[in-house]
Amino acid sequence: MRSIVVFESMFGNTRLVAEAIADGIGASVPVELVGVDEASSEIQPDVILLVVGGPTHAFGMSRPRTREDAMKQKGDSALSSGSGMREWLASITGGARPLGAAFDTRIDKPRVPGSAARAAEKRLRKLGFPLVTRAESFYVSGTPGPLVEGELERARRWGETLGAAVLNHRGRTNRAGSPQHEKG
Repeated sequence: MRSIVVFESMFGNTRLVAEAIADGIGASVPVELVGVDEASSEIQPDVILLVVGGPTHAFGMSRPRTREDAMKQKGDSALSSGSGMREWLASITGGARPLGAAFDTRIDKPRVPGSAARAAEKRLRKLGFPLVTRAESFYVSGTPGPLVEGELERARRWGETLGAAVLNHRGRTNRAGSPQHEKG
């Protein structure tokens, strides 16, 4: 039994948040942190939790053009340089459907619409992943960052909550050993 945190990050902020979330999950469940460029499109049966996250670009998940723009701003040191979360989620075909959760990083300004996390959450749901919680946003002070003070600790606590929820959910199985998902 393990969990996987798959992330897309251009400037490094989303990677830092993903690391903090993985650290929190790791208090309860073994966890693997994987960049979207290296993530397999088949979810293995031993995965109990899949957490996905990326930056909010142009009101949602990144696209090739928004990634190009970010790479121009960041230069050759951009972290995720291939396909993004949108493409990776579209590539998932067979495999297991563990519990899922989504997060994003976004600019800390009031009334900025859109969320990569909510878009990812919607795609996870369509793919058949039961969601363990609502999508979560973590804030940066501007496009290149840095993260707003306290966000890494909040991400770690969110990860701890995810890990605890997975253990709680795993404890609720039917006699055949498969999870019983709550309805409604």
